[in-house]
Formats: sequence, C-alpha cells, structure tokens
Amino acid sequence: MADPRGFLKVRQRETAPRRPVPVRIQDWREVYEQHDAGVVRRQAGRCMDCGIPFCHQGCPLGNLIPEWNDLMWRGEDRAAVERLHATNNFPEFTGKLCPAPCEASCVLGINQPPVTIKQVEAAIAEDAFNNGWLEPHPPQRLTGKTIAVVGSGPAGLAAAQQLTRAGHTVAVYERDDRIGGLLRYGIPEFKMEKKILDTRLNQMLAEGTRFRAGVEIGKDLSWEDLRTRYDAVIVATGATVPRDLPIPGRDLDGVHFAMEYLVQANRAVAGDQVHGQITAEDKHVVILGGGDTGADCLGTAHRQGAASVTTLAIGTQPPHERTDNQPWPMFPALFEVQSAHEEGGERMYLASTVEFLSDGDGNVRALRVAETEYLDGRRVPKAGTEREIPADLVLLALGFTGPETRSIDEQLRVPFDDRGNVERGGDYQTSIPGVFVAGDAGRGQSLIVWAIAEGRAAAAAVDAYLEGATELPSPVRPTDRAFAV
Repeated sequence: MADPRGFLKVRQRETAPRRPVPVRIQDWREVYEQHDAGVVRRQAGRCMDCGIPFCHQGCPLGNLIPEWNDLMWRGEDRAAVERLHATNNFPEFTGKLCPAPCEASCVLGINQPPVTIKQVEAAIAEDAFNNGWLEPHPPQRLTGKTIAVVGSGPAGLAAAQQLTRAGHTVAVYERDDRIGGLLRYGIPEFKMEKKILDTRLNQMLAEGTRFRAGVEIGKDLSWEDLRTRYDAVIVATGATVPRDLPIPGRDLDGVHFAMEYLVQANRAVAGDQVHGQITAEDKHVVILGGGDTGADCLGTAHRQGAASVTTLAIGTQPPHERTDNQPWPMFPALFEVQSAHEEGGERMYLASTVEFLSDGDGNVRALRVAETEYLDGRRVPKAGTEREIPADLVLLALGFTGPETRSIDEQLRVPFDDRGNVERGGDYQTSIPGVFVAGDAGRGQSLIVWAIAEGRAAAAAVDAYLEGATELPSPVRPTDRAFAV
C-alpha cells in the first residue's frame, strides 16, 4: 500500500496545473503543464489501505489502482508503468480523456476529496513516454490465424494489440486517411496531442499489427470479401450516427453537426488543406449540448477566434455535490468545469431550441429558444417564454444514436438490438460465426475506458474462438453495466 497515514497528512487534493487561459487559447498544445513528480507522489500517497478497493469496480478495465499508487509513492516508476499496462493498453488515452469513474468510487471520497487517480495514471503514462519505456512486445510465435479489425478507435486498437501479441496476424481497417478514429479526428489537439497517438501506433507497428487506412469496408471492400480473407472479423466501427434536431430552419447554412466541425478543425491543425472549412472566426457561436463533445467545440471555437460562444443545455444545471439518489460509490452527474469552460463562453440551462431563424439568404442568424418545462416526464418548450439568441454558427453536440448500419445490414445480414446497435452474444460474437463486435458499435455511445475494456474482452473471445482456449484477460462482458454508465 501507499503511505499508511498519507490520507491524514495530505488532505488537500492537488491536480495538474493548466496553462494560463490567455496563453493556451493562442495555440493548440495541451492545456496541462508537465506533471510535478513531488505533487504526484504526495497525491498517490493519499491512497488508503482499503479492505475493499471500490476504485476497482468503478473502472471497467479493472485497473490495479492501489498497486500503482503505492509504486508511484515509493518512487518505483518503471514498476508502476508495468503494473498499469497489465490491465490497460493505452493509459495515455484514459489518463487524458476518461472522466474517471474510479475517482467517484474512491473510498476516501466518502468524506474527503478522492485520490487524484486520473492524474497519477497520466503521470505514469507520461513517464513511460519520456523515458523510452514504451517498448514493443512482439509475439514469440505466430499462430497462422488472421484477423481483420474494422475501425481504429480505442476498441479496435485495443483488440488489435492484444491479438497481435497473442501471435495472430491482425490488419486494422480504417476508412479515414489516417489511423486513430475519433482519437485522431474527434478529440482536439488541446486535449490530447496526436504525437501521443502516433507513438503508440509506432509501437503496434513494431509488434506486427498492420494498418490499412483509406479503406471503407462495405464500399472499397465488401464485408463478405473480408470474411473470406480472414479467419475472424471484429466490428469496431463505433457509434458515429449523430443525433439530429429536426426543427424548422435545420437546413440553413451555418447549422452543423459537431463532428463535422471538429473533424475539419483537427485536419486543419494537422496541416491539411480543408476547403470550405467550417470556422468560428469572428462568429457568434451557439453549441447545443453540454457534454464532452460540446466542450470540445467550445475550446476549438475559442482558439479559432469566435466573437462569442454560448452553450445551451435542455435540462437543469447539475448539482455541485452528490445528491441523495446518487450516493457513493455511484458515478454522479455533477456540474463540471472543463478546461474549455474556463476559457470563456456562456452556459445556459433549461433552454429548448424551437427554431433556427434565417437571415433571408439561407444562412442562420439566430435561434428561437424557450424555457424548458417538464410535462409527464417529457421536456418541452414552455409557451410564452420564447426569445432569440444571435448565431452565425450553430453546432449540434447532442450525442450519437448508434453505428452506421447500412452496409452491415445489407452485406453481413446481422441483426440489431432495440437500441440500434449490432446484436451480439455473451462472447461478443454476432449470429454469424467468426464475426465479433466490440466497443460502441455493440454497446452504444459510451466512455473511452469502456471501449478499451471491450476491445480487450473481444480479443480474448476471438482468441478462444480460433484456438479453443485463451490466456488473454477478459475484463468485461457485453451485458456488464458498472457505475461508470
């Protein structure tokens, strides 16, 4: 364990400092300063000698959190890196992007600020990168079996790395021109610089994983051809269909899905020429949706020089502290101030958008918004409360409804569940032998930590299918619903 009296001696929760707002909005670098080793060790030392470490159940990956907290506190950084990688292929992703349900389950959090688990994880991953400890682990033998992974997001990459290390020949197919899925084009550079992703991909290449970018399965190569060429197929295409808002004026120029905007911004930051790029420069921007995607749009708009940014949420403002119906160790819905919120903009709650208003030339000029009221459990606009909010650019960050289904439905003929996700059994396998589903394509929109966990679990299921047995870990089942969701 860490310092037995650490949580008594260090009661203050210290997180990594962020670069000053006036400085960071001038560039696309990550918002956080480099970790202070002394602070990280003190915070790791607050980890308690819990009889039952509830942080384990709060993490879908089953990360051995008390163990690497102890190692960090003792200064055994290399051992901490190895212990963290024992359960998590990509701690650099979760350390930067996961909302940390583990911290909500921290026993210390019952009556004190919880241990800064996410910060410690990020620091361990940073040590691995900075010290050259991210070594490739190629297999000692090859099985002769081949596997296609469709989709290069966190679920697909986790499955691919596990199966490559098990000795299978794995090819990852990605329809975009670069590997990474939403990690590449959905996550802004200020949250995770892409050199982090590239370093991890280089490790996977050295291990033997093969990447096929710019190939859309179902179009450039049929699903049936893929099944013929490979012994097993993993569908890890994500839940990429955005939730729309079909109200009057939806077809006006200037109203876009959030991912249209973010993908173009990421391409531009990568140095690509983006013709007709959607940009917030000198515009009054309104973002519909108060989640992570909305915050990503907010930070991006600040860096593009927006005249103003307003975020609208249809529901009530979340509380600052746990409510009675969300007791420890549940993952509570709390009011969150992300780095993008610190940078400016206005946040409005109980705001129902009823119409997008035109300037007469087919462009959006404003939103008509009403106060939200609850009737029979439904959220509806309250009559007589309408008002206008000026807008030159409207971004719909309302979440995702599920995977893109057309080619899967027409070519694979696999069924979908009542939520529109690809249906699968307890072993991640669809009704077609040898075809498996991992991540949001089978689970629905979820967290990055769930995607990695499902990728690892699906890899174990595929290995068992091909070899008759497996030694790969399987952290979760498709039916698992921890407090993280």
